[in-house]
Amino acid sequence: MAINKGVTRHDIHTTPIHFEEDCQPNSSCVEKGLCIENSMQIEEVRCVLRNGSMEMVDTLQKLCINHYFEDEIDSILKIHHARMLNPLNYNDTQSLYEASLSFRILRQEGYYVPADVFASFKQKDGKFKGELAEDVKGLMALYEASQLSIQGEHIIKEAADFSGYWLKQKLPFLNQDEAIMVNSTLQHMYQRTPSTFMVKTFIKHYTGNTMSELAKLELANAQTLHRKEVDVLSRWWNDLGLAQEFKLARNQPLHWYLWPMASLIDPSLWELRVELTKPIAFIFLIDDIFDIYGSLDELMIFTEAVKRWDKNTLEKLPHHLRVCVEALYNVTYDIGDKIYKKFGFNPIEFLKQAWTDLCEAFLVEAKWFALGYVPLADDYLKNGMVSTGAHVVIVHMFFLLGGGTSKESARIIDDKKEISYCLAKILRLWDDLGSAKDVNQEGHDGSYVTYYMKEHEGCSVQDAREHVLEMINNTWKKLNKECVSQNQFSLTFTKACVNLARMIPLMYNYDENHSLPLIQDYINIMF
Repeated sequence: MAINKGVTRHDIHTTPIHFEEDCQPNSSCVEKGLCIENSMQIEEVRCVLRNGSMEMVDTLQKLCINHYFEDEIDSILKIHHARMLNPLNYNDTQSLYEASLSFRILRQEGYYVPADVFASFKQKDGKFKGELAEDVKGLMALYEASQLSIQGEHIIKEAADFSGYWLKQKLPFLNQDEAIMVNSTLQHMYQRTPSTFMVKTFIKHYTGNTMSELAKLELANAQTLHRKEVDVLSRWWNDLGLAQEFKLARNQPLHWYLWPMASLIDPSLWELRVELTKPIAFIFLIDDIFDIYGSLDELMIFTEAVKRWDKNTLEKLPHHLRVCVEALYNVTYDIGDKIYKKFGFNPIEFLKQAWTDLCEAFLVEAKWFALGYVPLADDYLKNGMVSTGAHVVIVHMFFLLGGGTSKESARIIDDKKEISYCLAKILRLWDDLGSAKDVNQEGHDGSYVTYYMKEHEGCSVQDAREHVLEMINNTWKKLNKECVSQNQFSLTFTKACVNLARMIPLMYNYDENHSLPLIQDYINIMF
């Protein structure tokens, strides 16, 4: 039901992270960040950036040090965007690599660029020029650019097929370093992979220059921050006492923290990462309560207590469920108060509504199971998108980032749900594709794949999975469109939402043992 339902206690093999010193991540580790920002190396890179190179922008982003150069990068993007929109400045003047790189970076940064910028690379018969098949660097950039497509862009689909085919054909004939980069492009496309997941690979690729040295310092600083933040969260969770109250529920502060860590990358956002992990912890806990702890009658009372947000409704609940709801009240009030102190608006009503919607979706699934009811695939998906908890996370993130400072401006998060819709759909479908059950639980999750096969007689599991993957691809196109469309959301917020979507495939890439090796690799990189 909730975010990454399939992860078990044994999927993530890590030891607890503890510190003897003060655990607030705002002392030595932040000072290291200040040292990096004021270093001579930063000034060296700024000097090189003055040539306006998009390749430099790409390198800084892949090394995860771009936040030190936001003003310089913004100026470069505006210049290149103007050039790409002016055919006189663009046509036949850029290589495949340059055009593809500019297209990808501009779209991922919220600038709309028309797909027909690739028309000059096609022959009269409408196919891509044959000589482009020899340009491995250009093919890699084209394949990466194709991941930023939106619906209806047939030329981008052709670009993806053309570049993907020839990159696979070239693989056996490349040297080791080239093969590593091509494989990375095919398996971990930049638009669909957390940038920090590939940072060590890119540090090795760019080794020997100032930027790679900066990236090493930045990664070491990030690792220190992440360890301290997880320690803060572990202590918070232990102090709540909910792990002792619900011994069969998942108890994974590190795993919960991975979502904010991947979505809010800037080191200065440490407090937001900590606060955003708290509602994620409750999404997991409440999901487990609906799966394995409450009877249907108790779950109905539980949902009503969340909906009414009134402690007087808790008397009918058993002790352990009452403790959970009270803790949810307190944590939500605390987050609302912190947002009010920082931005002057308390979004508590929006937060309460998000929790109500989630619990009502959980309750629908509980009733389906209790009645033995098999929903239609589309009905399951519609409800299942809510029960992922994605909207709860997005609402909290929106306000933590200062997205709504009045009741009127705050309504956008409920009125404009396209981004939330896309994220929830990608999450639900990936969850169902990789639905490995927790060996410690006896919960009862449905699956879109299962319901789809029931409605389509003769449909194989493989056919159903391919259908789901196509649905995911189409949803990514909708998400891409939202990110280059004019809206009232900040770029920081939309980027954070895309980062959440990028994290999803890593969370569901199970091996034959129902473990998550890519997530373990990610933890090893970031901690």
